Amino acid sequence: MSTVIPHQRTALHLAEAGVPVLPLRDGKVPFGNCRACAKNTCGGRPNMKRAGTCRCPAPCHAWAAAATTDRAVITSPLWAAAWERAVCVGYYPGGAGLTTVDLDNAAAVAWAHETLPATRTVPTTRGEHWLYRGVMGSHNAVRAGVDVKSLMSYARWLGPGAGRMADLPSAVRDLVVREETTPARGEVVSSLPERATWDRTVATGCRHTDGYVRTGLERGLTLVRSRVESGAGSQAFGVARFLAAQHTACPGPCGLDVIGAEIVAAAVSVGVPEPYARRAVANGLSAAERGAT
Repeated sequence: MSTVIPHQRTALHLAEAGVPVLPLRDGKVPFGNCRACAKNTCGGRPNMKRAGTCRCPAPCHAWAAAATTDRAVITSPLWAAAWERAVCVGYYPGGAGLTTVDLDNAAAVAWAHETLPATRTVPTTRGEHWLYRGVMGSHNAVRAGVDVKSLMSYARWLGPGAGRMADLPSAVRDLVVREETTPARGEVVSSLPERATWDRTVATGCRHTDGYVRTGLERGLTLVRSRVESGAGSQAFGVARFLAAQHTACPGPCGLDVIGAEIVAAAVSVGVPEPYARRAVANGLSAAERGAT
């Protein structure tokens, strides 16, 4: 009977729960690419979103393409050799439907307690990981001592943590939206204004409850943000058209401009150019109006 290596045992437990795992080497970083993929000739970092062309059986890409829940892969001889040298277990939050807010120091933890809804927390060497249900784009240094790890990122497994896991709040998504629309030196990028949030003050003539509108909007925004590979612009059009259609019988106003602004911000957060996102959403809103006449 083969011996199960300690980190491998942890990985198997996580995989059984649906969490994609990978071994991390000294320095708490993934193992390197195989010879065929040296210098990222296989595609490198984009392969976090899809497996690419490499069929290397080792933990080659060291990102989402390597992270797996397949027991046969995790216990294979090539992976066993990596587990023997591993210093810890890594996991792919986005692949598990999660977002990890990595708080790197006491000040960042204090900020989270003041700003973010309570959720499951995991102690780290210098701070905490806050885990939320839901996925989004990842970004480092969204503020001092704070990284957001979800799609296209990995995190260290430091235990199950404590507390009830909450849904991913807009406050975390907004951190990445603001970071991604900040101009780099010498560059011009989208400059979305501070995002307005739909509420009753902008919808005095809406016949729907706040909960009905907010729930539908959040579901639509999730659909747009999930299009990290392609199609976010088209999805934004569809969401705008669908949500606007819910209000065709309202006496108005229903705050559709604010709803549209939220959809635009979601599309921009996954890489859609702002002008294109605005056109897609405007066309979606007007298509619903035309359909009602």
